[in-house]
Amino acid sequence: QVQLVESGGGSVQAGESLRLSCVGSGYRYRRKCMGWFRQVPGKEREGVATIDSDGRTSYADSVKGRFTISQDNAKSSLYLQMNSLKPEDTAMYYCALVMVMSWVRGCRDDAEWYKDWGQGTQVTVSS
Repeated sequence: QVQLVESGGGSVQAGESLRLSCVGSGYRYRRKCMGWFRQVPGKEREGVATIDSDGRTSYADSVKGRFTISQDNAKSSLYLQMNSLKPEDTAMYYCALVMVMSWVRGCRDDAEWYKDWGQGTQVTVSS
C-alpha cells in the first residue's frame, strides 16, 4: 500500500521561504510521475509542479521562477522549495504519485491522473 507523508508547511510572511517534503513508501521504483498540488476551500485542486523519473519538471505559471520541485529517489522523497511566497500561495499542499508506463515522458498537471495522495500540509502566507 502506497503511503505519502508531507511535512514542512507553516505560517510565514510574504517574501519568505518554505521547503515542503514528501516521503513515500509501499511502492517499487519504476517510472513514475510525482507532483505537488494545492487547494483552498471552495476551489478545485490545482497543479503546482510535477517531475518525472528523468527529472523533467513542469510548473504552474503562477509559481514559475519562485518554486522548485526536486526528488531523491534513493530516499523516496519529493521536495518543493518555495521562495518569495505570496499571500495567494496560501493553501493546503498535497503530494501525489502515479506509476506510468515505460514510454511516458513528462507528467500531467491534472489531479485526476494521480492515484496516490498524501494527507496534505498547510501553508499560510500573510502580508
